[in-house]
Amino acid sequence: MSGTVAAPAGTAPGLAVFDFDGTLIAGDSLMPFLEGVAGRTRTRLALARAIQGGLARHAAGRGAMDLRTTIKSLLLVNTLAGVPLERARAAGTAMRSWVRWHPPMVEALRRHKEKGDTVVVATGALSLYMPGLLEGLPVDALLATGLEVREGLLTGRLEADGNCVREEKARRLTAWMAANGPFAETYGYGNRPSDLPFLALMRHPTIVKTVQRRRGGRTEPQAA
Repeated sequence: MSGTVAAPAGTAPGLAVFDFDGTLIAGDSLMPFLEGVAGRTRTRLALARAIQGGLARHAAGRGAMDLRTTIKSLLLVNTLAGVPLERARAAGTAMRSWVRWHPPMVEALRRHKEKGDTVVVATGALSLYMPGLLEGLPVDALLATGLEVREGLLTGRLEADGNCVREEKARRLTAWMAANGPFAETYGYGNRPSDLPFLALMRHPTIVKTVQRRRGGRTEPQAA
């Protein structure tokens, strides 16, 4: 498909790209991480304010980003601004006990690696905690959402390349493939609709039914 860097079969390794939240794991990792840093009550209130603020900005024509990214950006500032980097990293480490892997996708990832394919995880989750969560899996590269740090403190703002979701995820993956290819075959695994842009780059896209996670009989809230 358009955007794929490829080579004749047998002359280059394959590439397998996996989304994380709702694909490799059940649920969305951002809210539990933020709750670990800022507390559940503060985080839920911050999410409500971020939704209200995001809707107001876009209604007034002041939304420079898509609505979901605007909401996520406001939420991150409201929960992480001024937090020491090491404290946030500790909350990320504690996230390991929260993760519930989706066995079919983890098995697919391992099969690709055993076959000799390069394995990439491309996710809107934060690069702050993702390396720790992927520890032990045969992942060659990570594309994730970075946060600005100044003098050892988080500002809550996204790094300049923005939110690694939807079209931005596809843009970053295209650049990564150009720098690291060619690849004989490309395989992608993600949930719809947010992963359709990057899946369109793959010769063999697989749309995974979003793996939900429930708490007390209710689906946990998600952030973009």
